[in-house]
Amino acid sequence: MGSHKETPRVRACLFDMDGLLIDSEDRYTQITNEVLRKYGKPDLPWSIKAQLQGRPGPEASKIFHEWAQLPITPEQTLQMQASLQEKYFALCQPLPGVPALLSNLVSTQSTDQPVYIALATSSNSRNFKLKSDHLSELFSAFPQKHRVLGDDPRIGKGRGKPLPDIYLLALETINAELRSKGETEITPAECLVFEDAVPGVEAGRRAGMQVIWCPHPGLLEACRGREEEVLAGRTGQHKEQDGDSPAELIQSAGSPGEVGDGWAELLGTLENFPYEQYGIRIP
Repeated sequence: MGSHKETPRVRACLFDMDGLLIDSEDRYTQITNEVLRKYGKPDLPWSIKAQLQGRPGPEASKIFHEWAQLPITPEQTLQMQASLQEKYFALCQPLPGVPALLSNLVSTQSTDQPVYIALATSSNSRNFKLKSDHLSELFSAFPQKHRVLGDDPRIGKGRGKPLPDIYLLALETINAELRSKGETEITPAECLVFEDAVPGVEAGRRAGMQVIWCPHPGLLEACRGREEEVLAGRTGQHKEQDGDSPAELIQSAGSPGEVGDGWAELLGTLENFPYEQYGIRIP
């Protein structure tokens, strides 16, 4: 879904992590359902989970608690979840096609048409460590300076996805390196964002970047009939955040795409990725 047309050759690939590189979204569901069942609540439906994905922790917590109506405070819920995260996050594994995709992109960096890569995840430093320590080979594809995490102080308060800041910052980490070498910087239009979450797709589109949307089957079912809206970043997920001036926020939020503009594509898996379609040459 979505067609590739009138877009520049891709020079940088920017990756979300949860549910895109690794199966951590299933772990989050497992953890959340354990908490819900403890208080006799129904399991988390995808209609709610879709709103939590890709968002910073505080905002996701607010959305979850308004829905769950648990008899405990958000802080107590977070404590319970943190304990379960220690157990479950160490079980995370790469999703199909991911190791080969990252390896192939890294291999281009020794050619005359390198494709640079960076990580842009809403996960904070603690959770990133829990999810990645046992997958060091996979994450070695991302140099430390090209990893932007959800609690990075360079991202302003309330400026998480679906705002574009995290992807623009990830691109800047690459451009800073290119500037230091006297090489041509990469424009947002030359970036390809890989996302599984609806707010993340919107963030990529608002950053002026091309986007691959590779959602969990449960999320795709929850978005049935609205796929083209998601690809354009026009699902209405973008909301003004507390602590930001609405006028300033609207000015700096970037613009989503247009339905059917060909700047975003839906893929069911990252296996057999169509590199040529994006002007990427694998040696």
